[in-house]
Parts: sequence; C-alpha cells; structure tokens
Amino acid sequence: MGRKNGVLSTALQSKKTVVTRVVDRITEAIIQGELKPGDRLPTEVELCESLQVGRNSIREAIKILESYGVVYIKRADGTYVSDSYNQKMLDPMLYGVILQKDSAEDIIELRKVLDIGMLQVASHKLEQEDVGEILGYLDNLEQEIQKENPDVDQLLAADIAFHMSIAKAIGNELLISMYNYVDRITVPSRTHATELILNKGEMENFIALHRHLVDLIVNHDVGRINEVVNEHYMFWKQV
Repeated sequence: MGRKNGVLSTALQSKKTVVTRVVDRITEAIIQGELKPGDRLPTEVELCESLQVGRNSIREAIKILESYGVVYIKRADGTYVSDSYNQKMLDPMLYGVILQKDSAEDIIELRKVLDIGMLQVASHKLEQEDVGEILGYLDNLEQEIQKENPDVDQLLAADIAFHMSIAKAIGNELLISMYNYVDRITVPSRTHATELILNKGEMENFIALHRHLVDLIVNHDVGRINEVVNEHYMFWKQV
C-alpha cells in the first residue's frame, strides 16, 4: 500500500471532520505522488488501520472523491486514482468562487487572468495559418451583431464561441475545460453586458475590441495584451 512512512500511513490529527480529513489525506497522497494515476487505493481495511478511522468514514470519503472525479470504483476489484481528466474535477473550485462574498468581481478577475494567459500562449504558439477558424467565429459574431434586431442570447453564444475558438486553437484540453466552466458561471453578468452594448449602440466598438484580440495573436504583440484585454472588459465592468 505504498511507502511505510507515507501520507497514508500516518494517523489523522486535525480539527476537521473525520471524512474531510480522509479526503484531504488521500488527495495529498496523490499530489505528493504516493498514489499515481491508475494506482489502486489501499483497501478499506488497510485505510482504516493506517489512518485509524472507522470504515464508514473511509466509505464516505471515497464517495466524495468519486463525485469529484478524482477516483473511480471497479466493482469487486477496488478503487483507483483517475488516470484521465474529468470536468467534474473543477466543480469544487468554481463552486467556491461562486459562493464567495462579492464573487462577481472575483469571477471577472479570474476570467481576465485566463484571457491574458491564453493570449500570451496564442501569441507565441499560433501562426497566421492557425487563425482561420478563429476568424470564422469572428465573422459569425459580426453577422449576429449586425442583424436588424440582434438577439442577446444568440449574440452571447457567438461571443462565447469566438473566445473558445482561441482556446481550441491552442489545443490545451485543461485550458478548454477551465474556460468552459468560467463561461458557464459568467453567463448572467455577460448577458447584462451584451444588453448594455446593444442599448448603447456600441456594436462597432464591440467588434473592434474582438478584432484587436485577433491582431494580438497574428502580430505576436505580447506587449499589448494587458491593455487590450482591459479594454475588452470595458462593458462587462459597467454591469
């Protein structure tokens, strides 16, 4: 069951609930490499003995880790550390962001960090021939906003698809998943921002801000990323 003096071989000592402590201990074992992707966890009996807790606490902890996508259970075989990425793994972090006081500002800040980092990678990694699909999504966005009566939901969907196309062009699955999750929790405030853009007649400015993002990538203009991203958020900040 791993190293004799490892994380899973030390009795629990903490003010947290027993189940939470077991979850923390197994997670720590994975982070430290005591348990690796694809490894089978020690049996319930072994975990009870090494952590000095009851069997029910072990079972509840395993259920929590399974719900997070950290482990999976093979019936009549055992519990294994997940060896592939699962979108459920991001849920606890994002729920934590949502539940924080004044979380709206924190969520915008989180999205801004993702945008800046994504554009830095894209500006270094992507060449002119890599942005064709991104330009296609930009065209779709422009077509939506130039309609006689633009639909807020369709316009927002086109906006989300445009930004996601940059993440997909980079080809980082973890970035795509994180971007997708952040998109989900920003829909309400971004819907209001989209309504603001239409009500103020800022359609041309809105498209220009998106063109600037593509220009950064095409010209490898890393030095202006912060400036352009901050400009891009001008309407969202007003919500």
